[in-house]
Amino acid sequence: MSLKDHLYELRNRLGWAVLFILLGGVFGFIWFFTRLGPIPPLGDIILQPYCKLPTNLRFEPNGTCQLLQTKPFEGFMVQFKVGIAAGMVVSAPFWLYQIWSFITPGLYAKERKFATIFVGFASVLFAAGGVLAFYVIPQGLEVLVSFGGGVFITALNASDYISFVLVMLLIFGVSFEMPLLVIMLNRIGILPYDNLRRWRRGIIFGLFVFAAFATPGTDPISMVALGVAMVVLFEFAVQVSRIHDRAKARREAAEDPAAGLSDDEATPMADYRPEPIEDVALPVEQAKGKGGFDDVT
Repeated sequence: MSLKDHLYELRNRLGWAVLFILLGGVFGFIWFFTRLGPIPPLGDIILQPYCKLPTNLRFEPNGTCQLLQTKPFEGFMVQFKVGIAAGMVVSAPFWLYQIWSFITPGLYAKERKFATIFVGFASVLFAAGGVLAFYVIPQGLEVLVSFGGGVFITALNASDYISFVLVMLLIFGVSFEMPLLVIMLNRIGILPYDNLRRWRRGIIFGLFVFAAFATPGTDPISMVALGVAMVVLFEFAVQVSRIHDRAKARREAAEDPAAGLSDDEATPMADYRPEPIEDVALPVEQAKGKGGFDDVT
C-alpha cells in the first residue's frame, strides 16, 4: 500500500473506533440510572465508596446517600463523563480490534502472537488495578474526611468526587502494567536480570515514591496499597526475567561453548586435527596453471 492508502486506512479505522466508543458512551449514559437485571445502575456502583463512609461523616439531608450538584448542568456532565468512561471499557474489544487490524499487517506471525499475549495480560492487569482501587477508595476517603474530627461534615461535590474516583481507577490500572514493561525490556535484552537484582532496592524505593505522588488523595492507605501491589508485581517480573535469562544462557551455552565464559577464562579447544589430503599428482601443464611452479625444466 502507498502512504496515501495507509492514511485512508488509518482514517477509516479511527472513525470506526470513535463510533464504537460513542455507542458505548450512549450505553453507559443510559446505564447510569438503569438497572440491568442483577447489575445495579452505574451511578449506584460509583457512589458505593462514598456511601460506605460512616453516617456521622457525610451529609444526608434527605436521609439517603447523595452527592451535591452545585451547578445547573453538573448532573448531566457527570453522567456524560461516567458514561463515556464506562463506554470505553464496554466497547474496548471493538475499538481495540480496529487499532489491531491496522497494526497487524506490518507484523510477523511471531510478533502477532507476542502482541496478542501482551494485550491479554495488560487487560487483565488493568482490570485488577481498577478492582483494587475500588476497594481502597472507601478506606482512603474515610481517612481524608476524618481529619476534621467533629468540626466538619462531608458533603462532596459530584464533579470532584467522580473525578477523584476515575483518576484513582486510571492510576491503579496503569500502574499495574509495570511488570509487563519490565518483562518486555528483559525479553529484548535491554534490562537483564543481573541489573534488576542489583537495582532491586532502589527500584522498590522508587515505586513507593511514585505511589506517594501518583495517588490523588494523598492518604496513607491508598499510597501503601498501591506501593505494596507494585512491589509484588515487580518481584514477579524479576523472577520471570530470572527464569528467562537462565534459559537463554543454557541455549547459548549449548550453541557456543564460549558463551558463558568470563574474559579471564580460556575457551575450550575443539578437535582441530587436520583432515588427510589425497596425494594426487598433477601434470606439469596443470601445475603451471595453478601457480605451483615458477620454472619447470
